[in-house]
Amino acid sequence: MNEKKYNSLRWFWGSLSLQKKVNYLTASGAAVVILSIIANFMVAGFGMRGFSSVLRNNSQSLAFWSAMENEKNAFASYIKDDTKDSREVYEKACRNTKKAVDQLPYDYKKTGRYQYAKVWSIRNMYENYAVYRDKFHKLTKQDPDYTEKLYTIYRVQAYLTAYAGQLEQMTVKQGNESYEKKRYLLVIVPAASLIWGGASLLFVKLLNRSINRSIIRPVVELAKDSTRIGKNDFSGEDVKREGDDEIARLVRAFSAMKSSTRGYISALTEKHEMEKQLDEVRLQMLKNQINPHFLFNTLNMISSMAQIEDASVTERMISALSSLFRYNLKSTDSVMPLERELKVVQDYMYLQQMRFGQRFQYITDCSPQTLDILIPSFSLQPLVENAVIHGLSKRSRGGKILIRSWLKEGKLVISVADTGEGIDHEKLEEIRCSLRDGEEKKTGIGVGNIYRRVHGMYKDGEVSIYSAPLKGTAVQLSFTPEYQKNS
Repeated sequence: MNEKKYNSLRWFWGSLSLQKKVNYLTASGAAVVILSIIANFMVAGFGMRGFSSVLRNNSQSLAFWSAMENEKNAFASYIKDDTKDSREVYEKACRNTKKAVDQLPYDYKKTGRYQYAKVWSIRNMYENYAVYRDKFHKLTKQDPDYTEKLYTIYRVQAYLTAYAGQLEQMTVKQGNESYEKKRYLLVIVPAASLIWGGASLLFVKLLNRSINRSIIRPVVELAKDSTRIGKNDFSGEDVKREGDDEIARLVRAFSAMKSSTRGYISALTEKHEMEKQLDEVRLQMLKNQINPHFLFNTLNMISSMAQIEDASVTERMISALSSLFRYNLKSTDSVMPLERELKVVQDYMYLQQMRFGQRFQYITDCSPQTLDILIPSFSLQPLVENAVIHGLSKRSRGGKILIRSWLKEGKLVISVADTGEGIDHEKLEEIRCSLRDGEEKKTGIGVGNIYRRVHGMYKDGEVSIYSAPLKGTAVQLSFTPEYQKNS
């Protein structure tokens, strides 16, 4: 029967929404805190109302008794030795006694009949005494009734001192009686506080177990599973959570997402391998592509130069052209050292400078640290060729091509810039969109192939194009190097 009730309670708790659970837990915790505060106030209030009143009455009665004794002694010293110091001490003692009299408890309901009557007698006697005492100070020792009045003051002071002692005894007695009446509360209130405290601790423990089981443990398991998934590890067991609250639905949705992602990654891996093979085919196609117009003009120019110059120039041009063909047609590696790529660009630019004369200037500014880094093969010459054809050849005065490379926060950055015609904003945005969408018809096979290879070979690979009309164009490759030429 108890197990059935427990299971029913667990089902009810699991069916609640997370917001309702939080509300219940908050209300329960607030109730525990509030009731604990009330219990503490009850204990403190009992002590303050009961014992503080007794202690205050005793303190006031004792203060009057002590003040009266001091005044009596100060008066005797003053009469015996009439000096300025003794008079100041005496006057101060009189003020303290007056203050102590005014502070005596004078409430019939709180003090009771006998203590009230005693305080009333003391107040009246002290007022008469104070008047008589002040008149006495106006007399001199030569007055006939000086001695009689002096002894009268002594007697009144003795009466007041005796009354003060009686009041102190009466106050102590009443305090003891009050304490005896309320002493049982000193046992009941602490015992009740201990019982309530124990019950509160037990309730908090149950709340903690409930929160841990229904909220914290599933979230911790989800966090651990998500950490494994972040490391591409999908081998962990799925998190399990009973109930129908938000946490349970989140756990089930996470498990379903994990299963779907596992299948998606498997399919994506297969697709990536296929695209990698396809890129290699495209690279070979790009290498085998020869610009007929460029080849025709170059061969005509070599033939002309051979007729009018010595063989040394012709030999240099043929050597540069042979290096280009050899690199395009025979190289099968997907990566090459940056230094080798720059050599290919240098051969290409030599031929272009021989063709166009001094219209073109070719400048390299590459960090020595970057020359041995392996980069995607055949990635610079197509960019330089684009700069010549689309940027500089249209300008009668020619221009400059600048190739720079440097390392920035572990990434290799390569920039191919020209001072050519540039690209207007709309055309530039169209080219950027075409690169992202893989539409080679609008970008050309060279730039599109470089864009895909850089993004496919490197996780953080980027290809950026910057340009402005009549200010030139810059293409920037950036990625974290994964290979370096063997020493």
